[in-house]
Amino acid sequence: MTPPVRYCGTPAGRVAYSIAGAGPPLLCETGWVSHLRGQLELFGFGGFVARLAERFTVIRYDKPGCGLSDRDPADLSFDGQVATALAVADAAQARRFVMFGASQGGQIAAAVAAKFPDRVEALVLYGVCANGADLAPAEVRESIVSLVRANWGLGLKMMTGIFVPEPSADEIEALARSQRESASAAVASRLLDVYYGTDIRQLLPAIRARTAVLHREGDRATSFELGQQVAGLIPGAVLFPLAGSSHLFYHGDWPVVADTILGFLGEAADVPPPLTHREMEVAGLVAEGLTNQAIATRLSIAPRTAEAHVENIRRKLQVRSRAQIAGWVTEYRLRAAGR
Repeated sequence: MTPPVRYCGTPAGRVAYSIAGAGPPLLCETGWVSHLRGQLELFGFGGFVARLAERFTVIRYDKPGCGLSDRDPADLSFDGQVATALAVADAAQARRFVMFGASQGGQIAAAVAAKFPDRVEALVLYGVCANGADLAPAEVRESIVSLVRANWGLGLKMMTGIFVPEPSADEIEALARSQRESASAAVASRLLDVYYGTDIRQLLPAIRARTAVLHREGDRATSFELGQQVAGLIPGAVLFPLAGSSHLFYHGDWPVVADTILGFLGEAADVPPPLTHREMEVAGLVAEGLTNQAIATRLSIAPRTAEAHVENIRRKLQVRSRAQIAGWVTEYRLRAAGR
């Protein structure tokens, strides 16, 4: 059953999103351009989402200007895309979530995790680079953006060859049709230009969420070495080399990609916390140095409720001070990350 499409306002314009499955929220940023409904029929995309939805509440969305979102976007900048991701999470009532990001979406997911550590429980990146300028020489990047902008049809065929090495005629037609439905030439070229111009190397060391970096060893669109660089810059990140050459996570042996993600995320279950989900949120904010009043404001709860949560946390952890709570949070996160 195709999940219903919902809409929410964002700083960059009105966007379409959908929710499927049950379990902890998993926010997906699937890459360059998208179409909530159309992509479900493309290669293994629908099966991939269904696999994740067996364990998670999968939240997908179309960027402003793409798919079923408003086609006259106000802001396609990198910061605008980060703000859009958070607005969708808020609309889906996902206060804290796991985030999956692929390719360009991986940069956005990493930025969300780095800038808003209280929101991201765990992070999974696929086929991502830290600096878009490393994807190709400047003249090549410029020519690709210009071709996509000037001749969307020819640009689509070229991009298919970049994403899927030696594609069949049917694969070229399927991917080209999906991308044509997903965005106009103007939006697609602008998003590509933003990707090439984005450098998140300074953000990656700030990520504190458990992180997995998945990368196919034969990926020619984004070389494996670029994935290694990303994993090396994120504290405690785990790199998962995958066989294959397709840049698309839902093409080729996509079940391995899904199983690797689920296996990594399932590891957290081996270290169950003694606290409730809300108490974990409060403990995390205590670790950030927030007072009870500040915690109440952040979580939109009464100050007395925040105070009660802190007291319950002290009792459950058998500690006396806020500093000891912070120490427990740090130790728990390290154990959960396998560090």
